[in-house]
Amino acid sequence: MFNLKDIISSIADVGQKLFKKSEIKKDNLDSIISLCDDLISNKGAAFGITVARDITDLYQTLSPDNKLLFFKKINEKYKPSHTKVNEAIDNYKKTQTDINLSRLFNVSEGKRRELFRRMNMSPNGISTIVSLREDLLKILDENKDLQVLDDDLRELFKSWFNPGFLKLTKITWDTKAAILEKIMQYERVHKIKDMNELKRRLGEDRRFFSYFHPALEDEPIIFVQVALTNGLGKSIQEIKKPRSEGDKKYDTATFYSISNCQEGLSRVTLGNFLIKRVVYELQEELPNVKNFGTLSPIVGFRNWFLTLEESKIKNILGKIPYESISFLKSKDLKIGDTRIASNKEAIIRLVAHYLVNEKNKKLLPVNDVCRFHLGNGAIIDDIVVNANISDVGFERSFGVMVNYLYELKSIEKNHEDYINNKRVIVSDKLQKFI
Repeated sequence: MFNLKDIISSIADVGQKLFKKSEIKKDNLDSIISLCDDLISNKGAAFGITVARDITDLYQTLSPDNKLLFFKKINEKYKPSHTKVNEAIDNYKKTQTDINLSRLFNVSEGKRRELFRRMNMSPNGISTIVSLREDLLKILDENKDLQVLDDDLRELFKSWFNPGFLKLTKITWDTKAAILEKIMQYERVHKIKDMNELKRRLGEDRRFFSYFHPALEDEPIIFVQVALTNGLGKSIQEIKKPRSEGDKKYDTATFYSISNCQEGLSRVTLGNFLIKRVVYELQEELPNVKNFGTLSPIVGFRNWFLTLEESKIKNILGKIPYESISFLKSKDLKIGDTRIASNKEAIIRLVAHYLVNEKNKKLLPVNDVCRFHLGNGAIIDDIVVNANISDVGFERSFGVMVNYLYELKSIEKNHEDYINNKRVIVSDKLQKFI
């Protein structure tokens, strides 16, 4: 017969184990692996919050060398068992039931994802796991065996950061100061030099939206900046400068900066959902705005051009003389060089070739910004010379930028054509340069 006193004592003991914080042995690899074993065991299910919290706290004390060893150990220790996978396959072949299919799925997944799922029970679980992936990405090139570990994290993040869980927030000058400071820190496309410039970007003719995750308070996930213009914007300097009084009947929303705030979420698709959601918000707020597009950087174009051999450049230019473009390789070339504007046609032809014809191993454009917008259903509408006359713009692409146009009636068709047929769609005005 159960003793009430013993039952109460047992409950109290469980409570202490659940909520009492353990002493953390800092930078101890054996301790964190032992905790991981506990977490994915049956007793880990009972005391998951406590164990998960100990793991996330201990992980943050690991040295870079021990973080690498930690990645390698959990990658190997919790990987799928090929023997068990083969057994599960055989069982499913013999008896094709939902239960056997579920067992096959669970066995083939291994225990790495389950480890991270349980680590996420920690109060700071999701932020630590995002930071963990950021650490992993820094060493991935030199440790290709860890690619499968990164794949597991990416798959989990696709669920955890599903846009259905994210909150879209309009950023204004009245937004919390802590958030505004982080936005200045996280802006990756066009640096915000001070609060005055930030205030400009939050002006009446601007819109600023950010996604937030409920588990990451006051921490922007990704944000987009929009300029209300008449026609697509053609100069980042014009967009950024103080607004002069004039016509406020804008007909176009020019997206000019999209920044992923968390390195640990790179290659976790969020930007396309953000753009489409913001287009919907703008349509609701500003019915006069009918046109949507971007003024986008061409990161990598300058480096690509500087490696080209003369014969290839001549082939791209066709009848245009090589001398009209060769000056771009000059070591004394400076921002604002008048030859850039004077040889606009040659530069546009070169950029058009780069965006449309230069492909990666998957036969998609080598430029990642181009892939992003085409994958969203946009078209390459225009190539703008001297659109970003700054050190950064010059370093990226000699100051050249691109207008991608989102024609709402054609977005889905363009997307399908790009994904299924790898077709790069350009406007009529650019066709002559291809």
